[in-house]
Amino acid sequence: MSRGGRIDRTRPIVFEFNGKPVHGFAGDTVASALLANGIHLVGRSFKYHRPRGILSHGPDEPSALLSVDRGPGRIDPNNRASVVEARSGLRTTSQNHWPSLEFDVGAVNDLLSPVFVAGFYYKTFMWPRKFWDRVYEPFIRAAAGLGKAPTVADPDRYANRHAHCDVLIVGAGPAGLAAALAAARTGKRVILADEGAEPGGTLLHDTTSQIDGRPAADWLAETLAELDARENVILLPRTTAFGYYNHNHVAMTERVTDHLSSAAGQAPRERLWQVRAEQVVLAGGSHERPLVFADNDRPGILLAESVRVFLNRYGVAPGRKLVFATSGASAYQAALDARAAGLDVTLVDLRLEADCGPELARLRSAGVEVLTGHTVVGSKGRKRVTGLIVAPVGSDGRCGGRRILPCDCVGMSGGWTPAVHLFSQSRGKLAYDEGIDAFVPSRSAQDERSAGAARGSYDLAACLAEGFAAGAAAAGSDARQDFKATETLTGFQPVRIMPTDSNPTKVRAFVDYQNDVTAKDIKLAVREGFQSIEHVKRYTTTGMATDQGKTSNMNALGIVAGQLDKALPAVGTTTFRPPYTPVTFGALVGPARHALFDPIRTTPIHEWAEAHGALFENVALWRRAWYFPKAGEDLHAAVARECKAVREGVGIFDASTLGKIEIVGRDAAEFMNRLYINPWTKLAPGRCRYGLMLKEDGYILDDGVVARVSDTCFHVTTTTGGAARVLGHMEDYLQTEWPELEVFLTSTTEQWAVIALQGPKARAVIAPLVDGIDLSPDAFPHMAMRSGTICGVPTRLFRVSFTGELGFEINVPADHAHAVWEAVFESGRAHGITPYGTETMHVLRAEKGYIIVGQETDGTVTPDDVGMAGMIPKAKGDFVGKRSLARPDVVATGRKQLVGLMTDDPKLVLDEGAQIVTDTNQPIPMRMLGHVTSSYWSANCGRSIALALVEGGRERMNGHLFVTTPDGFTRVTVCEPVFFDVQGERINA
Repeated sequence: MSRGGRIDRTRPIVFEFNGKPVHGFAGDTVASALLANGIHLVGRSFKYHRPRGILSHGPDEPSALLSVDRGPGRIDPNNRASVVEARSGLRTTSQNHWPSLEFDVGAVNDLLSPVFVAGFYYKTFMWPRKFWDRVYEPFIRAAAGLGKAPTVADPDRYANRHAHCDVLIVGAGPAGLAAALAAARTGKRVILADEGAEPGGTLLHDTTSQIDGRPAADWLAETLAELDARENVILLPRTTAFGYYNHNHVAMTERVTDHLSSAAGQAPRERLWQVRAEQVVLAGGSHERPLVFADNDRPGILLAESVRVFLNRYGVAPGRKLVFATSGASAYQAALDARAAGLDVTLVDLRLEADCGPELARLRSAGVEVLTGHTVVGSKGRKRVTGLIVAPVGSDGRCGGRRILPCDCVGMSGGWTPAVHLFSQSRGKLAYDEGIDAFVPSRSAQDERSAGAARGSYDLAACLAEGFAAGAAAAGSDARQDFKATETLTGFQPVRIMPTDSNPTKVRAFVDYQNDVTAKDIKLAVREGFQSIEHVKRYTTTGMATDQGKTSNMNALGIVAGQLDKALPAVGTTTFRPPYTPVTFGALVGPARHALFDPIRTTPIHEWAEAHGALFENVALWRRAWYFPKAGEDLHAAVARECKAVREGVGIFDASTLGKIEIVGRDAAEFMNRLYINPWTKLAPGRCRYGLMLKEDGYILDDGVVARVSDTCFHVTTTTGGAARVLGHMEDYLQTEWPELEVFLTSTTEQWAVIALQGPKARAVIAPLVDGIDLSPDAFPHMAMRSGTICGVPTRLFRVSFTGELGFEINVPADHAHAVWEAVFESGRAHGITPYGTETMHVLRAEKGYIIVGQETDGTVTPDDVGMAGMIPKAKGDFVGKRSLARPDVVATGRKQLVGLMTDDPKLVLDEGAQIVTDTNQPIPMRMLGHVTSSYWSANCGRSIALALVEGGRERMNGHLFVTTPDGFTRVTVCEPVFFDVQGERINA
């Protein structure tokens, strides 16, 4: 059409479809531009490769799926032509065919359709069994799928925004706009989101209705102007609410730049909105149902309302000779609009003439032939519809003589279905409304209300009034407003399958267009015993297409109900899961890509370690020095050298990644007493204690050294990976269980860098650098903390050790850590100082039998299991996990306990995780007693060592067990889990 519509005819555009130019205007969608250029065949169906065209104008489009190329590296498959905004430079291609769209070899499947019935794959690809891996699975995988996944990285940026509002309104049609008006006028913060390129919904193509005495388009413009002028309102076009989660958390994607020609790289392509709303109003409208009749899938057969949208909003005539097929009143308005556009129109209505309303007289007065009491029994044409086959239906249900109505476009309407997807996602309960033959929102589970067509109200005046009342109520007001609007005629006669004069077993009437599911497929599934609608869905794949049943759901439910002879509510509905429509991975990932996908934190010493040849490993979110190889050394040689250096001289280790939490307040000691199994109230300032923390179930959560800085301050360390978990655990109890305690928690992990100096010569290395601290053994014993300066920098100096040697942990502000490290290292040169990494640290602590939470523990280990039950004073009051330590299963004999293992072959290093048994001759499956938790070669012990959790471990001392190896089993001796300096004398040097 050369006139009409809301497109901007002063801004022509050109894009490609299958390599050929397609002309359009700004404001077109790809679908509207294709139709304007006479292109109806746009794809092939998934199963039978039948020709398919555009069915809908909106997000429910199941057939017109295109691959869209927006520029270098920006190719996306399975885009719905009905929602992709056309712009110059866009390249689109059809999918699911070979070698071409017009001639598709896969169409042979259409001839074999009698074989490819529902459940064909389940029944066929069963035997011979050996064919599955080599024949069946490769064939099915090659045939499956729609479109081709991109092969290069997505170059676009994606943003993520969190927002809060008082009222979130989803859908900017008549009901949503009225709701936004009411809520905004109260002064509350309002977000109005709509998936369309411009707000308005049905008002964008309704050229005949009036609201309060003026054209609907004028009311729309005035309403949008008022909302746009209010600072408390955020309007979000091109924004789809795709997920409704707990606590009114609604996820939405905003398409920011896809419609622009020159924004790539300058702004994010999409923005993920995560909105927390006090109240939500759902006004997402409804979906038109297709009619189910033979060959109802030919290109050129559209939904009736979509024909109207293309005519009035985009100024596109989908055909010149149109036939509308319906069982209700709404298609009459589409036919009237088509007739007003000068098109040749015929309408076929299944309803008897006496059941029709005033719409019948209006259409006939416009000169349109209306065939009441007629059914559709088929269509003609191949790559575009050329005729609709109709027949009268008698009072006995029999069809009369056939008649072919020549046409190049069909608009069909089987009624309307409210868009209840988001409501269902919110855990709201649906109820069946027999008056409109649809499930509608009933009982809300969250602070939500539905309005307008989304709750089954299709009249324009009712939609406006409901929307206004819902918006006002959501904003805490009882305001109401009556709207005068042109009456909307939407009554219809429910029909699952159009009556036919053909053998029903041979008629292919499509219910799910994308997956080629027919009415007889659904009937077959029921006959084969599938009665649950969820089972029918999976067996036939009905509703599993990209439109997620928006066009097929109610028809499928009705067919199943008819086959089971049940009322439709008894069949129920399938589960509506997010997303409401497909969402790009980029939007979900947002900025969390490349380095941000797996963030790596480095310590202030990282650059020094890198410069000195360290190899690194990832530990939690940190990158830590693994070992420092010298020329010609592998991992084992370097670690052996580092271990010997620490035991014989002095080693320096970066322990900055330890979690650190400052606990301050009058009740800090009491707080610690309740969280840890240890006592803390009598710990003197300046002293340290090893702390063990349990979960409520009595199992070990974390551990670390804790120093009491003053009467009201504790410096707590945690494992590297447990910092956030422990802080969250503390905050949870402080805020929910013990709010009366005066305690303040602060994460200081990144404020303090930690330099661990370990070995017999450690004291001599730091003595020249420390001021204000007496380092003598008597003045500064093991498990003490002192404050002073080192190299002129404030320090909290801990005398603690994770190696069993004389050790100091130098805590300094992170900004000074690099300088202090270099000074300590320089001072240590005279003593043969050696930097060591995490692997050496693991070996040294295993030699002393020190546990690592997460390695010697697995979430089911208690203090007694690792030999630490003695840390709990008998007189200690309650603490987290105490009562669980008395559970029968926790105190039962035979629990797995920490022990040491020594292999008969001292050179054999066991595999960590290796299973342990008592008898290698027992039948399979063998009874496993436990597993190896840590295993290393110890240069200091001159042999391999291992720690393990073994059932009844302490009772098996000096006994023999067998451990799995790659070659079978090896014998081990159970021993104490301390292999070096058993008396612990070196630590007190």
